[in-house]
Amino acid sequence: MNIIGLTGGIASGKSTVSRILERLGAVVIDADQLAREAVMPGTSAHRSIVAAFGEGILLPDGAIDRKALGSIIFADPSARKRLESITHPAIRELAERHLAELRRSGVPVAVYMAALLIEAGATDRVDEVWVVYVDRETQVRRVMARDGLSRSEAEQRLAAQMPMEEKAARGQVVIDNNGTPEELERRIEEIWSKRFP
Repeated sequence: MNIIGLTGGIASGKSTVSRILERLGAVVIDADQLAREAVMPGTSAHRSIVAAFGEGILLPDGAIDRKALGSIIFADPSARKRLESITHPAIRELAERHLAELRRSGVPVAVYMAALLIEAGATDRVDEVWVVYVDRETQVRRVMARDGLSRSEAEQRLAAQMPMEEKAARGQVVIDNNGTPEELERRIEEIWSKRFP
């Protein structure tokens, strides 16, 4: 099985790219979805997060309020590191389980989509890294529009991530997503046909 590690910065278009790859025949595992699964009420990661950050980050149903937790970790790098030390091992375990299932079922191409693929040291579970790239200004505008954030809040989120140029330098394939959705689709179809003829 060929495993593509799909990454990029916040609002770079990873989800759009993964949908196109899915249409082309890949099976996608979304690390963000695994992150939600890993911290469900009743899991050890959930208990550790509540112990670290207090009950103020919980919704009435006991689930973690991602927005409340986000406002803490994006403002404090040490808090973000503390959260990642809890979530990354839990996500790794789920990812490895899912990838093993896909391998057993004979899936030819799997995509592991993870915003923090490089930062989390998870490149060892993929065969090649594909980076969805956008310039910083496009990224800021998209984050503001998508999440209803001010420019300074969007800049704060971007500052918490590895710079796009650095990510791009670590990718075997860099997908430029500064253009139109149609251009993006053509670009990916071209890459796919060369990689998996």
